Amino acid sequence: MWRLVPPKLGRLSRSLKLAALGSLLVLMVLHSPSLLASWQRNELADRRFLQLNKCPACFGTSWCRRFLNGQVAFEAWGRLRLLDFLNVKNVYFAQYGEPREGGRRRVVLKRLGSQRELAQLDQSICKRATGRPRCDLLQAMPRTEFARLNGDVRLLTPEAVEGWSDLVHCPSQRLLDRLVRRYAETKDSGSFLLRNLKDSERMQLLLTLAFNPEPLVLQSFPSDEGWPFAKYLGACGRMVAVNYVGEELWSYFNAPWEKRVDLAWQLMEIAEQLTNNDFEFALYLLDVSFDNFAVGPRDGKVIIVDAENVLVADKRLIRQNKPENWDVWYESKFDDCDKEACLSFSKEILCARVTVDHNYYAVCQNLLSRHATWRGTSGGLLHDPPTEIAKDGRLEALLDECANPKKRYGRFQAAKELREYLAQLSNNVR
Repeated sequence: MWRLVPPKLGRLSRSLKLAALGSLLVLMVLHSPSLLASWQRNELADRRFLQLNKCPACFGTSWCRRFLNGQVAFEAWGRLRLLDFLNVKNVYFAQYGEPREGGRRRVVLKRLGSQRELAQLDQSICKRATGRPRCDLLQAMPRTEFARLNGDVRLLTPEAVEGWSDLVHCPSQRLLDRLVRRYAETKDSGSFLLRNLKDSERMQLLLTLAFNPEPLVLQSFPSDEGWPFAKYLGACGRMVAVNYVGEELWSYFNAPWEKRVDLAWQLMEIAEQLTNNDFEFALYLLDVSFDNFAVGPRDGKVIIVDAENVLVADKRLIRQNKPENWDVWYESKFDDCDKEACLSFSKEILCARVTVDHNYYAVCQNLLSRHATWRGTSGGLLHDPPTEIAKDGRLEALLDECANPKKRYGRFQAAKELREYLAQLSNNVR
């Protein structure tokens, strides 16, 4: 089944934001006592604000000591709860300090969903357990599918979670063993056996897998091992902490040409790494936009900072099972839709082919080529090249073939040549 994916909901228009800011000024005057209180209080040390009371219907507890001890604090305007209605994605910036290390560093905090999505999660749990929309989540969780693996269950198996999220749309046992073995929200990580997890930890793992598997992607494919994802730090209740990478890719849209070429080369290298690696896991990016990548301020490294929509296909399993046309190269179909950052793909095909060009297609169409549109702009990251490069025409031809190929299997070859050409332009030839 084909799926046309527009960008995620919740991106407010500039006009709405201006109107909202006007309303905010009025509210700030009317609520000045509570405003001062929220500014002075560290709400990240509050168990209810962290929604720790909702565990095991939460994302973990590994960082609770740090939160509750006051080692994590919102930055400046993040302390004002009146601003939360503008923060649709529930993403915050904070400072974290370890007493033994001295100094503080910036971290990103995520609730992994909007207020509406989290409320719907609670209602769903309650209805499944009690038939009512409100309940005690602590009592309800053991009566839901999130508790199906409690007790003396040895393994997390594909049959138990297949289709729960993009990460496990077509999971192999090898992938699920990796998820359990690297699960960071337990003291006994390192084993793929579920029996080494407490029942509460199993329920947290399954809920995270179903609601928003981003933490599990970051844990299973960690930056410390060279994967291009932000570093997972920990969780407390319904607040997840990840390492702050830098400004989002969008802020480099009008950077000097040399910088944009380097970023484009890195993006193509990421597409290659996630498609072809020694582990034989293909990680397909199903949501690709300028907001989902960030750039390190010191090393200039491009990192994926939103990994909610990542489908993982096990190439070893595909070769073993040999589904229909498994060894036929698959070309993603270009779709010049009228929305920003949309992609056309079939999850079923991504799960059933060994050789797929989806990641090249996603990066070229949504980020690099003239077909890329974002926040009212067009032309992609490589817009307005220097005169000599524009006259040569090679870059434009490769970008066009990578985004919308005219030849059969043209995108595969164009992506390879584009990576090499960008490396030459940015002096990154190795």
